[in-house]
Amino acid sequence: MLNDLKVYNSLSGKKEIFEPLNPPFVGMYVCGPTVYSDVHLGNVRTFMCFDVINRYLKFRDFRVRYVRNITDVGHLINDADEGEDKIGRIAKLEKIEPMQVVQRYTSGFHQVMSLFNILPPDIEPSATGHIIEQIQIIQKIIDAGFAYESEGSIYFDIAKYNESNNYGELSGRVIEDLLETTRTLDGQEEKRSKADFALWKKASEEHIMRWPSPWGEGFPGWHLECTAMSTKYLGDQFDIHGGGLDLKFPHHECEIAQGKSATGKDPVKYWLHSNMLTVNGTKMSKSKGNSFLPHQLVSGNHELLEKGYSPMTVRFFMLQSHYSSPLDFSNDALKAAEKGYIRLANGMRTLGKLSYQHEEGVEPNEKQIKQINGICDNCYRAMNDDFNTAQTIAHLFNLLKKINMIHIGQLKYAEIGEEVYNRMVETFQGFAFDVLGLQEERIQDADPIIEVLLSLYKEAKDAKNYDKVDEIRSALKAQGIAVKDMRTHIDWAYDEK
Repeated sequence: MLNDLKVYNSLSGKKEIFEPLNPPFVGMYVCGPTVYSDVHLGNVRTFMCFDVINRYLKFRDFRVRYVRNITDVGHLINDADEGEDKIGRIAKLEKIEPMQVVQRYTSGFHQVMSLFNILPPDIEPSATGHIIEQIQIIQKIIDAGFAYESEGSIYFDIAKYNESNNYGELSGRVIEDLLETTRTLDGQEEKRSKADFALWKKASEEHIMRWPSPWGEGFPGWHLECTAMSTKYLGDQFDIHGGGLDLKFPHHECEIAQGKSATGKDPVKYWLHSNMLTVNGTKMSKSKGNSFLPHQLVSGNHELLEKGYSPMTVRFFMLQSHYSSPLDFSNDALKAAEKGYIRLANGMRTLGKLSYQHEEGVEPNEKQIKQINGICDNCYRAMNDDFNTAQTIAHLFNLLKKINMIHIGQLKYAEIGEEVYNRMVETFQGFAFDVLGLQEERIQDADPIIEVLLSLYKEAKDAKNYDKVDEIRSALKAQGIAVKDMRTHIDWAYDEK
């Protein structure tokens, strides 16, 4: 078994051997959604990437505790320390309770995660459920001398922190450059430095989400909540912190500063970041009209889409690119992914019909045995190389060729032996289903109907009624089914177009 797992650590800027703090246990925290609107595809890609990482670690028998939070307070409109809370703003506009907004979009988020077969985390804490823990961490940071109170708000003192630390170590930002480029917002004159960020904000009269604290009524800073929830469930130090590349600064940078200040320890060993989505080479954004909601991508109800694509096609498409690389959406790329997914889905179907057959008088084929074992090893090598799903998929297609050779009788079971056959099956199914999270998207209740049509097809073929043969073949093809004339029987597969 190959176990030299390497991950690209954003903090060091290089690949490192993955060595958990307390093996085989692994603590992983990923920044979850702010539930004030429908989840967008950028979120889907991030959570899918870390879903695969979670799956692979568990596949390799690590004992993972995966925590992904729900942000339901403290994330302000301009992502700085002023403005309205994103959830509170929607609640005011619709004249409903903030928690109604939270419930609506949290439920929608879970539905989208289920649609793309993204497993739920082991723990999904919410910011509003951890106000006490956030207040406690603020007090620790104050006691350590890295925060100060000003007019009812608490701010992190970056200048003080930088006397013995390096704010900017994750993102590569330099504090002097930050001071030059950070604009002064209204109401921020209470800060010692415009680069300081809020740990707790005093609530204005119109602010509807507020809690009592030692410093008066207010609400926690957006960056603080992840520090509070990650340390509560994973400890002062844990193994993996993940999120989208857009969170590296300032969110994750602030988390490092908060964690170090509260505990005196580096909070995270490995920082992993997924990259952004583009559409036809242009950054995806609502203002450009080129962003898709997940349901639009599935239904095809968008002016930039030629048609809809199944959830597993979308998942397959996203996993064809390494998580740290940009991913570009286009109709051509999605159509190519659809063909690739259907090929793998046909492989899943084929495997379900095969079982090892003992055959007498067949000599082992050492070349085939070596090739199959090598492909199985390559699946592990690819995932061990910073979770390279793109390479893993390529190796699965190589394994699929061997499976198809057995299916059509070109390669005999006994030529590779039962042990190698079982390894091939377990590797293909393990990586396709358990690691990559792909599923066969079966046509609902269609199997009995397809079997009847194939029976009629065989009757027409035996009677040499070729018009009827073509009619049945065309009707099935229109439903995405391809008829396969095998030597011993008639079968079907998903049409690879």
